[in-house]
Amino acid sequence: MLDLLNRLQSTLGVTGPLHVISGYRSPESNAKMAAASNGVAAHSLHMEGKAIDIRIPGVDLKHLQTVAKSLEAGGVGYYAQSNFVHMDVGRVRYW
Repeated sequence: MLDLLNRLQSTLGVTGPLHVISGYRSPESNAKMAAASNGVAAHSLHMEGKAIDIRIPGVDLKHLQTVAKSLEAGGVGYYAQSNFVHMDVGRVRYW
């Protein structure tokens, strides 16, 4: 995951901080989130340390999504209303 974030920052040409919305989740906290929202997977890769939800100050969210997808390194989810992009190192897929 850290290598993927490094690739993302390099491709974007940014060196500043990433804002982590959600990283690792315990099974208990993931279950609570999944019960409260149908947008949270019951078997989320967050529980394996293989997923992260981020935003980058100064980088348009849609552009962040486009660049993340271009890396073809795993899943990329776009959450405009919540203002973050999900990235994981699972199979390549987009939503």
